[in-house]
Amino acid sequence: MKSGFVSIIGRPNVGKSTLINKLIGSKIAIVSDKPQTTRTRIQGILTCEPGQIIFIDTPGMHKPKHLLGEYMMKVSTQSLEEVDLIYYITDVTNPFGPGEQYIIDQLKNSTVPVFLLLNKIDLVDQEEIPRFMQGFCSKMKFTECIPISASRGINLDWLLQSTFEYLPEGPQYYPEDDLTDQPVSFIVAELIREKALILTRDEVPHSLAVEIEEFKHQGPCKVYIRAVINTERDSQKGILIGKKGQMLKKIGEQARADIESMMNASVYLDLWIKVKKNWRDNPNNLNQLGYRN
Repeated sequence: MKSGFVSIIGRPNVGKSTLINKLIGSKIAIVSDKPQTTRTRIQGILTCEPGQIIFIDTPGMHKPKHLLGEYMMKVSTQSLEEVDLIYYITDVTNPFGPGEQYIIDQLKNSTVPVFLLLNKIDLVDQEEIPRFMQGFCSKMKFTECIPISASRGINLDWLLQSTFEYLPEGPQYYPEDDLTDQPVSFIVAELIREKALILTRDEVPHSLAVEIEEFKHQGPCKVYIRAVINTERDSQKGILIGKKGQMLKKIGEQARADIESMMNASVYLDLWIKVKKNWRDNPNNLNQLGYRN
């Protein structure tokens, strides 16, 4: 069989998490229209007849503004090491800019195949795609250039077939039923954060972090989860709670629905809000919240 590790990199909000969820066929990475939604390295595992691919979802490459941002950039750059192939995913609805040039400069030293994936082709005039592709290919020679739509699944069969062509023969690293290397508690925390991001929109930016304080099975198909949504300011806490607690209730209801679907169990989700002043620039807070080197 063939097997290997594939790192997925790109600017924030270009569709990396959407792509990995679609390829795996299950939601292991949260998705929102907020840049930098993904904060840490998440492995998605696809096992099929030709072999096994371990996809590595990474934070979008950006200019850090705090210690959390520095951590995220380190995760992204380290994901270029010790992999068998790299997907460089771009958004065809946005023009080439300094951020793209920075990534290409990093990729020029790569010793493994690099695929250029032109994402969101369903949102542009198809006649514009070759021009967009030519602009990128003039900057660097890519192993493959594949136009895709991650959300609609366009050309993903082509992508997987090409990927297996370049992967080495190797072992099956994970059991065939495994979809990710992350524990269930991590995915639960991420699902809660996703709903908070989506429901609060621009009122509460990326100053949210979710901790699972208790995760307890209370029967064959019943689970109790106590989770804390941490934020940086008292005003944000008020927004998250909402009038008469309505916002917190909505976050809980939507997150619980996804968690129950994932776990195939009845879930009692006990949500709390806490303020951790400037936690994104506090090394102890970052460590406590799971953002460790």
